[in-house]
Amino acid sequence: MAPQDSESAAVQLAVSAVILALRGGEDEHRTLWLPLVRRLREPFKGMFALPGGPLPAHLSLEEAAGSTLRRATGLAPGYLEQLYAFGAVHRAPAGDEGSGRTEWADGVVQPTERVVSVVYWASIPDTDIAKTRVHENIQWMPADDLPQLAFDHNEIVEYALHRLRNKVEYSRIAHSFLGEEFTLAQLREVYEAILGRPMDPANFRRQIAASKSIIDTGKRVEGTRHRPPRLFRYDHALAFADQGPLGMA
Repeated sequence: MAPQDSESAAVQLAVSAVILALRGGEDEHRTLWLPLVRRLREPFKGMFALPGGPLPAHLSLEEAAGSTLRRATGLAPGYLEQLYAFGAVHRAPAGDEGSGRTEWADGVVQPTERVVSVVYWASIPDTDIAKTRVHENIQWMPADDLPQLAFDHNEIVEYALHRLRNKVEYSRIAHSFLGEEFTLAQLREVYEAILGRPMDPANFRRQIAASKSIIDTGKRVEGTRHRPPRLFRYDHALAFADQGPLGMA
């Protein structure tokens, strides 16, 4: 017997990215923000969504995620990791998330009955934030105060933050949000932004010293009124995080 139409409908593969960075003024506590794209067509026209689109046939999943990030921000990631595959049967009406045209998608993919989106999450070093792409349909928003997003993208962001908060407890992923050199206070600020709670400076200093993940550069911050803080760098002999046997080389 021939399969039913509902069983043989094509499945579209899409790639999206949760791109996180620390943002905030000099006199305010910085928090995690991410860029979102305003949809220009139905469904969810006018609503914001994660950057992404259909998987190009000539790119690997990781290459497609990197391309999405570059087109949304104009930058390369400080860290890039596959998060999860979201594939609920009715998560994208008429397969629209993986079809149609976004402002950086090339060509039109035929609508399908189902879309499976492979989602990556990425971090951008704070030293690169000022270089991010400016576009009328791309807007940065605080990760902990998002509006209702298109599709299931609120759920995706929530899951990305959950994974990040767990990962920062046992890996050195926080360093990917910073530039090449940083102070202990700046590193502590990253942990506080990710975990959503303040940390005792003295205890944090002891924990970081015990981890042996940073190296004193012998330099100090210039142009400060008081005793300038020391500058450290990440020990590149260590991995940011364990990605498992299929992680990036």
